This record gives sequence, C-alpha cells and structure tokens, in this order.
Amino acid sequence: MKHYYEKKLASNRLKQVYDLAPPRIRQYLKAETDFAIRHLKPDNLVLDLGCGYGRQFPELCRKARFVVGIDSSGESLALGQEFLRDLSGFVLIQMNAQKLLFPDEAFDVVLCLQNGISAFHVDMRKLILEAIRVTRKGGIILFSSYSGKLWKERLKWFQLQSDAGLLGIIDYEKTRNGKIVCEDGFTATTVDDKKFHQLISGISGIHASVTEIDESIIFLKILRQ
Repeated sequence: MKHYYEKKLASNRLKQVYDLAPPRIRQYLKAETDFAIRHLKPDNLVLDLGCGYGRQFPELCRKARFVVGIDSSGESLALGQEFLRDLSGFVLIQMNAQKLLFPDEAFDVVLCLQNGISAFHVDMRKLILEAIRVTRKGGIILFSSYSGKLWKERLKWFQLQSDAGLLGIIDYEKTRNGKIVCEDGFTATTVDDKKFHQLISGISGIHASVTEIDESIIFLKILRQ
C-alpha cells in the first residue's frame, strides 16, 4: 500500500477525505496547522513533505517567505495548482521525500505533517535523516502523528472515508491500538512519543523534543544545531 496516496487517495479523492472530516477532526487539523505556523518566520524558506494538494499552503504562505511542497502524487499536485491558483510564494514538485533532490542545509523549516511519517510507508529513520540533511543549522523540523487520545474520533473519520468509497472496508478484527486495517490491504499506523525517541536515538547535531497538543497530536520537534 506504499503507493495508495499516489493514485487511489490522490487529487479530488484526497480532498474529499478532508471535506468530510467531522468537527473534532477539523479541530485537530487546525491545531496541527496552528502549531506548525507558530514556528515560521517571515524570511523562512519552508519545505513541506507530502503536501498533497496544498491544503495548508494558504496559512503557510501567509507566514513564510516561500514554501516548497513535494509529493509523490502528480495528480494531487495538479489539483494543487488549481486549488492554489490565487496564491503566490510557493512551488509544487513531484519528488520522493526519502530521496530529496535538494542540497544540504537548503531550508529554514521542514514540515512533515498529517502523520506523513507513517503514511509514506518508508523507512522512518531515513526520512528523518533526510529532513535533517536539508535543514540549515538553527533550523527546525516538525514531524506529527496522531495521539492515542484521538483514537475513537480518528476511527470514525476513517469509517466515513470507507463509507464514501475512498478506502476499503475496515477490518475491525485487525484494527486496534492505533492501527487501522482495511480489507484491500490499506493500513494506517501512528508513531507515539516512545517511538519518536527511538527514531532519533544516536543522531548527532540535533536537539529534539516530543510534545502532545490538543489531546490529538504528537509532535517531534528537531532543532538542527
């Protein structure tokens, strides 16, 4: 299911996922964006990993100098060009987040939100190391995942997606402990605070912290030193 978001949950289908989000999920999404933009400065060059159709770009572009969004789905990026047609100060590029085609220390801030660290289905530690590589000294990297406290609301949201035909039928015998499993093979996992600490263990040249906000989101914040 590594390429699920490149085709089945791409473009307008991805947008539908957020359009049908119930109130508690909308609160979670806003809290996540608000936390991220608090770390941006007007002169910042920002990289957004797994940007999809640029759902968060209106807020990001208002706060930062320029935003580069990358995603593996060309279909989602094409929708983004239409969705963001009245916005300036950004570019969308099709690229693999684990193999970034940018030089070392290119960005002030790197974001990987909406549980991208799990949703990408790549080697999580390699993803973190690549994000660190392209962040300048003194820059910030933010990774987010779901808090276990949001489990019931998150599961309801995924059920709505399944009912709309955006996901396969949820296998409730296998769905538990933060992991959602669908009969078509799709899985959605999370990273908790313990796992985040394990992923950054032994990485030099950084200062990292893990925090929970809104009783819905776990953030890994990395300061490049």
